[in-house]
Amino acid sequence: MTQSDSAASLKDLESTYQELSTYRDRLAADVLAMGQKLKLPRPMVEKNIAQHEELNHLNGVLKQLEAQIQALRN
Repeated sequence: MTQSDSAASLKDLESTYQELSTYRDRLAADVLAMGQKLKLPRPMVEKNIAQHEELNHLNGVLKQLEAQIQALRN
């Protein structure tokens, strides 16, 4: 892998990280808004967010991307 390949990969990883992070934040906000619309207690909504399968999967993927980005930066 050349330095330009690594730079392109870093740029791609950072872009993907940003897009997934934005999606995760929007999904969490949607779950919160739905809970408010249903007049659920805030602790119940927060528990649902903490146990949300897709949000947890996204958090795992984002952690992997962070590790890859850090490895390429060093």
